[in-house]
Amino acid sequence: MKIALIGASGFIGSALLDEALARGHQVTALVTRPERLPTRDGLVVKQSDALDTTALAEQLSGADVVLSAFSGHAQEDVYDYYVRGFDSILAATQSADVPRLLVVGGAATLEVAPGQLLLNSAGFPDEYRATAEGAKTALERLRTQQTQQWTMLSPAAEIFPGERTGQFRLSGDLLLSDAEGNSRISVQDYAVAMLDELETPNHTNQRFSVAY
Repeated sequence: MKIALIGASGFIGSALLDEALARGHQVTALVTRPERLPTRDGLVVKQSDALDTTALAEQLSGADVVLSAFSGHAQEDVYDYYVRGFDSILAATQSADVPRLLVVGGAATLEVAPGQLLLNSAGFPDEYRATAEGAKTALERLRTQQTQQWTMLSPAAEIFPGERTGQFRLSGDLLLSDAEGNSRISVQDYAVAMLDELETPNHTNQRFSVAY
C-alpha cells in the first residue's frame, strides 16, 4: 500500500514508519527536516510544510492513505499551530482525493467516566493542555465533516518507548486501564494497532483507543 506519512521523524511517527516498512508498505515520509531520516528500502523522504495546503496536496497525490502524526509540540502557540496544520492536512487530503485519512489522536479526549473527559479531570497537567485541546478540536472537525473517510487512534494515558508485543486491548471512547489502574501502551504496540487498522479497516469514521 502507498502511505503518505506526515510527521514521520517524531516520537510516534518514527514508530509508525518502522512498522509500515516492516510490513512491506511503500512510504512517502513528509517531514520538515528530511536529513533526520536515513535511506531505507521502501521509503521516499520529502521536505514538507503541513501548513502549505496546495503544496501538501501535490505531495499526497497518488497515496492510498494519509497517516498523520502531525504535532505542534515544538511551537510557541501549540494549539493554534496544531489546529491550522490539521485543517490544512484535512483539506489537502480531500483535494488530492486520497480515500482514507488516519490520524494520531491523544488520550485526553477519552472518557474516564460516561461524559467525563480525561482532559477535564482534576490535576490534568497544564503542560499538555494545549496539545490536548488541539486534538479535541481535530476530533470534532472529523466528526462534523461529511466528505473525508477517516479514523483516529488515541493511545493510553501513558505512551512510552518499549517493546512490540502485539498484545493489547482496543476500545472506543473509553480510557482503558489495567488491573492496577494504569493506562499504558508502548509506542511500538500503538504502531501495530494503527497499521492493523490501516490494513484492515474496522473503525471507519470513528475514533478508537488502545492500551494494555
